[in-house]
Amino acid sequence: MSQAQAANLSVLLSQTAALFPARAGLILEDRTWTWHEIDSRVDALVQGLRALGMQPGHKLLVQSRNNLALFESCWAAFRMGAVWVPVNFRLTPPEVAYLGSSSEATVMLAEDGFAAHVDAVRGASAHLRHVVTIGVPRQGEQGYEALIAANAGAQKSVADVEADTPLWYFYTSGTTGKPKAAVLTHGQLAFVVANHLADLIPGTTENDCSIAVAPLSHGAGIHALLNVARGAATVLPSSDRLEPRAFWSLVERHKVSNLFTVPTIVKMLVEDPSVDEFDHRSLRYVIYAGAPMYRADQKRALQKLGPVLVQYFGLGEVTGCITVLPPTMHSADDADANAHIGSCGRPRTGMEVAILDEQMQRLPAGAVGEICCRGPAVFAGYFNNPEATAKAVRGGWFHTGDLGRMDAQGLLYITGRESDMYISGGSNVYPREVEEILLTHPAVREAAVLGLPDAKWGEVGVAVLVCDREGVTAEDILGHLDGRCARYRWPRRVFFWESLPKSGYGKVTKNEIRRLLSERGEIGEATTH
Repeated sequence: MSQAQAANLSVLLSQTAALFPARAGLILEDRTWTWHEIDSRVDALVQGLRALGMQPGHKLLVQSRNNLALFESCWAAFRMGAVWVPVNFRLTPPEVAYLGSSSEATVMLAEDGFAAHVDAVRGASAHLRHVVTIGVPRQGEQGYEALIAANAGAQKSVADVEADTPLWYFYTSGTTGKPKAAVLTHGQLAFVVANHLADLIPGTTENDCSIAVAPLSHGAGIHALLNVARGAATVLPSSDRLEPRAFWSLVERHKVSNLFTVPTIVKMLVEDPSVDEFDHRSLRYVIYAGAPMYRADQKRALQKLGPVLVQYFGLGEVTGCITVLPPTMHSADDADANAHIGSCGRPRTGMEVAILDEQMQRLPAGAVGEICCRGPAVFAGYFNNPEATAKAVRGGWFHTGDLGRMDAQGLLYITGRESDMYISGGSNVYPREVEEILLTHPAVREAAVLGLPDAKWGEVGVAVLVCDREGVTAEDILGHLDGRCARYRWPRRVFFWESLPKSGYGKVTKNEIRRLLSERGEIGEATTH
């Protein structure tokens, strides 16, 4: 039976530009670009890249902070039938060299401040042919604006694609081993965009406005697609560092109604005094993902912002599309049945979620096992890595590597990464649950619990805490756990640090904590009980 081709995802931009040509599409400081301007510039960029030899299936590596060029580059890649390969701009030159080489990128788009990254990719990759520079190009490089200017007025040319045609290599953060390129496709991402619009920011129109506070190379880039699809403008803060006062000023100025971020950034924004100085009543959806939000932080955000929190759980391989906890399922009142404390929500529309045991059998409600899912949001596999693909997608399910349980209503509760769980005296301990209790101590701002080898117990827990005030002792902490947490789950050692290491995406990195504990020689000198 013959089948119609898939829509090229770039039609989201061209359809919006046709509907709302004069409306703002992107806002940076005092500069605004309309949908028509952006769409025309993308057409010029497509023609310019084709002139450099880019063809359907080629890869465009992008090393840039959030700016107009980064925003435009994805649409050009999609429109050409090429693959967009954005990287987190905070990565080092050797890290980006690996991504450039492993993705087999033929063209690299980079800001002029990242010359070392460009040189590293050139040295590592046999595939790279051209470098396009945002800013001032060096010898042998093409200027981004010059390339667009030379092709101004280009006719629209959209590549035909199939549902399984790749359009984005979404690199995993690589907490274990080298980062892997999750292959996202035109058909898959069309489902994800529609699903995100339905489940995360329903009712969004051209009158709405978003703000990007995370790199567009990952989750914030997916979120930007949704706003393009509805004609809502995206505001880019001028600094790549989070500045709460500047953020709240932009929210008030542009009447921002939605944003995507991570729990640590929500925490910083609502704890800053500037949250009370600006009008943020325009906010309808503050979406957080990447990690569950601690209950204490969740309550503070709800008290400051009102019922606007939306949590979703998902990995890059399913483009964030596993569960959702909408505003109606959040409450600052612990006694409220709608508080759903500790839950990351219900399965996403069109997706199925199950808790499976090691034999890939479904577990009953309440039992802890691996969180698995299936449906149209699941990726097409890892580029050039069939072994990792086979491990991630087996038995008809995508395996997240996260542990959790589902209740009788079908709500999901994450208990931690498989790699985070440790066994102490024969009992499984899920650090996430202990961290939640530690954070209810009035002085504890951040908490990380991890298991370390122990001659007597096999493994014991270690807690690393960041506290608001001095003078807090390990005894205070253990006294707080008394009656709130089974004794076998208590950390045997407690450390107080000024801060916890975090990845470029705002997640606490336990591997780095483990390394620092060892490096500082603290593991053998801990407070014990």
